Amino acid sequence: MPHHALEITLTRPLTPAELHDAARTWPLAANHDATRLIALMSAKTPGRAARRLRHRLNERLPIDVITTHYPDASGQVLLNVAFPPATRTALKAAADRAGQSPERFVQLALRRALAQHASQEADRLDQAVRRLLARTTATHFLSAVGRALTQTPGAPQL
Repeated sequence: MPHHALEITLTRPLTPAELHDAARTWPLAANHDATRLIALMSAKTPGRAARRLRHRLNERLPIDVITTHYPDASGQVLLNVAFPPATRTALKAAADRAGQSPERFVQLALRRALAQHASQEADRLDQAVRRLLARTTATHFLSAVGRALTQTPGAPQL
């Protein structure tokens, strides 16, 4: 059975005792401030792995979201979110009105929101570039961008 790398995003940082207790239940790797954890879970599918991990750790940890750590072949990441009952009821009603399953309804809503965000970000950057180009030449602008990119920590050095 394949193993799936899953990332757990927590609603708050864990205390050392909470992390120790959870790690005794299932092997976990924590980030520097114990707000995110990584676990390996064997299952036939990533969805089953996420559900199994949530079932095993939900009582011990303040889990917000479980995601697959690596995108699939289509570049998609699986999200496992446990909604409160009132939210589940509202999502089911909205999905029924749209003639979709709740999972598909949330998936499409997330895709629309991400596409809108990407479009807004692109528009914001376009406007900022136009304002900068109104006060300088394209050559000076490109030179400044090149310097900024090479001085950014973690950027490849040219």
